[in-house]
Amino acid sequence: MKFLDQAKIYVRAGDGGAGCLSFRREKFIEFGGPDGGDGGRGGDVWIECVDGLNTLIDYRYQQHFKAKKGGYGMGKNRAGAKGDDVVLKVPAGTEVLEEDGETVLADLTEVGQRIRFLKGGNGGFGNAHFQTSTNQAPRRANPGQEGEERWIILRLKLIADAGLVGLPNAGKSTFLAATTAAKPKVADYPFTTLHPGLGVVKVDGREFVLADIPGLIEGAHEGVGLGDRFLAHIERCRVLLHLVDGTSEHAGKAYKTVRAELDAYGAGLEDKPEIVALTKIDSLDAETLKAQMDRLKRAAKKKPLALSAATGDGVREALRALLGIIDEGRAEEADKVVPEPWRP
Repeated sequence: MKFLDQAKIYVRAGDGGAGCLSFRREKFIEFGGPDGGDGGRGGDVWIECVDGLNTLIDYRYQQHFKAKKGGYGMGKNRAGAKGDDVVLKVPAGTEVLEEDGETVLADLTEVGQRIRFLKGGNGGFGNAHFQTSTNQAPRRANPGQEGEERWIILRLKLIADAGLVGLPNAGKSTFLAATTAAKPKVADYPFTTLHPGLGVVKVDGREFVLADIPGLIEGAHEGVGLGDRFLAHIERCRVLLHLVDGTSEHAGKAYKTVRAELDAYGAGLEDKPEIVALTKIDSLDAETLKAQMDRLKRAAKKKPLALSAATGDGVREALRALLGIIDEGRAEEADKVVPEPWRP
């Protein structure tokens, strides 16, 4: 299945049905009076967060969604039927944006969330509604109201506890494959990862979700390489694992290149907790390893970890460091939750 994380669609709620202009006509009954029923309400547009979806590919080939119109009112005081609703099913982590692509209208982060996004038009009144003591035979009925409509943008941001960042070929996909059951593409050329991927990490009897994104290169915020739009998928992460290729020419410069792109992107990534690790240490001799670790320490202003996803060296220590920050973030969120007052 192709990964699609953004789609522009048109949604329209149903129009209300028109009221009926009718009079009761039966044998031997004089002055039957008005009996025109009201029109039915137009269908609504709902957006629902469901399980089992991880892409917006359903909105690639269909961009127009319209709820049904309400039924017309009928004689004998029969009201029209309500129009059928339209339900847009989206994966967890989907944002609903205005057409400008910036204004957030809704953010669905939990399976089961359901919002009525557009309201259907009310049905029109039939002539029975207008009967009064001074107007026994009204000859008017209202048309139904029009339903709401608009263009919106659906944007998916993957929900993960930790995210991997780094230059292309820094070992992110190898790390994901080594620590989870995910099977990302791994090869010895840049940009083998074209779409974000998720995996569940199990360490010390605990679990957390790890996200892998394509590599960043210098100028990504200006569209160089694959750009930086996919950085939206790590905005929700509690911590970043910044992997730096130990076989690169200068580990410190490689680190600063990625940090510059994160700072240029913004959205809180520049302030997110970060763990720095030098990868592919199995390919380095002792002297080169020490030199690269020193360069990376000076650039990051913190002591980096050293690991090799191929041999497993240092991997568990990195996972435990990630889990520690994730637990701190969860504890802070739990403290912010205000319990509801008890009611007898």
